Amino acid sequence: MNGRRRVVVTGLGIVSPVGNDIATAWTHLTAGKSGVSRITRFDASSFRTQIAGEVKDFEPERFIDKKEIKKMDLFIQYAMAAAQFAMEDSGFTITDENAERVGVLVGAGLGGLPTIEKYHAALLESGYKKISPFFIP
Repeated sequence: MNGRRRVVVTGLGIVSPVGNDIATAWTHLTAGKSGVSRITRFDASSFRTQIAGEVKDFEPERFIDKKEIKKMDLFIQYAMAAAQFAMEDSGFTITDENAERVGVLVGAGLGGLPTIEKYHAALLESGYKKISPFFIP
C-alpha cells in the first residue's frame, strides 16, 4: 500500500427535510417526494420566496443537554443528531481500547448565520464586550 489507512463507513445518519432517519429519507427520495414546503420557522410573508426545505419534527433534547442547546446553532444540533444516528446504525460501541481509532466526519457548506447576525448586531450596538466567548465566525 501507499501508506494510507483504509476507512470504513459503518453507519449512516441523516437529519433532513425528507426525513430524520435513513429509511424515511430513502423512501421519500426514491419516490420523488420533495422536502420543500411553506416556511414555518419564521414569518416569511415579506419575502418573495416563501418555501424552503425545513427539517421537521426535530427534538434536540433527545441528543443534547438542554444547557448546551442554547449555545448551538441548528445546523450543529442536526449534525450531533445525525452523528448519533450513524453510531447507532453501525452497531459499534466505542470503548477505551478503540476510542483512538474512531472518528465522525461532518460536512457543512455554511452554517450559523443566525448567530453571526445576532453577534454582528450586538457588536455594532454595544461593542465587543457583548460578544459571547463561544462565538467564532
